[in-house]
Amino acid sequence: MSVKNHLLKLLEENRNAYLSGGELAKQLSVSRNAVWKAVESLRLDGYGISAVTNRGYRLETRGDALTAAGIEGNLRNSGVFRVEIRKTVTSTNTVLKELAAGGAPEGYVLAAEEQTAGKGRLGRGFFSPAGHGVYFSILLRPGPNTNEAALITSAAAVATARAIEGVMGVSVGVKWVNDLFIGGKKVCGILTEASFDMESGFMESAVLGIGVNVTKPEGGYPEGVGSVAAPLTDRHSGGEAERCRLIAATLDNFWEFYGDLSSRRFLDEYRERSIVLGRDIYVLKQDGKKRARALAIDDKCELIVRYENGETATLRSGEVSIIPMDE
Repeated sequence: MSVKNHLLKLLEENRNAYLSGGELAKQLSVSRNAVWKAVESLRLDGYGISAVTNRGYRLETRGDALTAAGIEGNLRNSGVFRVEIRKTVTSTNTVLKELAAGGAPEGYVLAAEEQTAGKGRLGRGFFSPAGHGVYFSILLRPGPNTNEAALITSAAAVATARAIEGVMGVSVGVKWVNDLFIGGKKVCGILTEASFDMESGFMESAVLGIGVNVTKPEGGYPEGVGSVAAPLTDRHSGGEAERCRLIAATLDNFWEFYGDLSSRRFLDEYRERSIVLGRDIYVLKQDGKKRARALAIDDKCELIVRYENGETATLRSGEVSIIPMDE
């Protein structure tokens, strides 16, 4: 853990007390000047840290600043992830795929305040206004476990749903295969993009991207987006460290599943959270849409449907939409 992150952890653990520069320097095994530099760096990140002569430093407030220190300080799995924060990117998935090609290690996490070309499935965009959501990607290297790698997106859906409920206190459902919904509107999208070794057939890397609408943009959503998307809260600004805690909780939850994907420990919960099972749906295809009933989700997280003509099919990928009750 860096001096800056370790300092933040100490200040958070002693939020109601002042810690002297000398005491902090001793605990961090650095000079008092290094402590001062770390404090200034945290202040630049948006943390409110007071300093009183002969008393020391105290963390007053941290707002909803999105920082590597804030994320790493809330992780249970220390030493697993390397977190990088950027103000603006085209897409965290796009940039992280470039870093993966350059040899970035598994567990590398790239988060951004804003995406100018956020990516959804089937070439769709993902509206990513600055300061109002969490947009991050995780680099994975499953190697020969290619069969289990197909479960990554489904495991991430459950991991993110748990994180949202733990941090924000709201329940979310899963719309097969990769979207999280509240009250009929999308609050989170998940996109996994993989690169394969053509000779071995092994997955060289997978980039798992997660975007969550956290707070309500001041100007609302663009035309067309607001009819399908919603934030987790109607507030225009985040609560204390909400976004950092949300990312950290998602990473921790996902890592527990990722270490043993073949056990499918998340699958029962994935089914329980489904908002499509037992419902009439449209299966969207290139040549149009077909009405069907969603029957089950199998052990590969594939959706089993029955069309109006009685034919049963298993969907391995694709898009579905829920038919309103009155249609």
